[in-house]
Amino acid sequence: MADQARISNLDSIESFRVALIVFINKTRQALDSVQDAVKKTRGWVQTEQPNYWQQQIRMRQKKLDQAQQELMSARMSEFIDNPTVQQMAVRKARATLEEAQAKLDRTKAWGRDFDRTIDPLARKTDSLRDYLDNDLTKAVAYLVEIQKILQAYNETPAPAAISDS
Repeated sequence: MADQARISNLDSIESFRVALIVFINKTRQALDSVQDAVKKTRGWVQTEQPNYWQQQIRMRQKKLDQAQQELMSARMSEFIDNPTVQQMAVRKARATLEEAQAKLDRTKAWGRDFDRTIDPLARKTDSLRDYLDNDLTKAVAYLVEIQKILQAYNETPAPAAISDS
């Protein structure tokens, strides 16, 4: 009754191993892309945007100063009775300056909160990378060993049947 198991298709194990390797490589690339995006976003939020809004504040402050100067000149001029155009320009310049200051404040808040918000999520990607690098890499090695064992098993001759006499 000692029959040998018949293993007819080792290609399935090889196909699974190849698919697992492809999965590992694509997932690593995706994780690298995520890490790059996080770094890029961190730099954008913590450096680029504050610099941009500080520059905008300086530029908008100059426009406000210029509009206020024009209003003062219009008020002093004897040719303009009611300087409404200049008053509207001052209000508009003041509003755009306040908008830039509010955006700078929000950007700074985002910059302070970025790491606290992103770090828990980044740790999850780190654990996925550890899983890929350790567990799934071992799984590929185990599949190679399984293939070798089953191939050797297939190549061994079946034991001779012992007869009861």
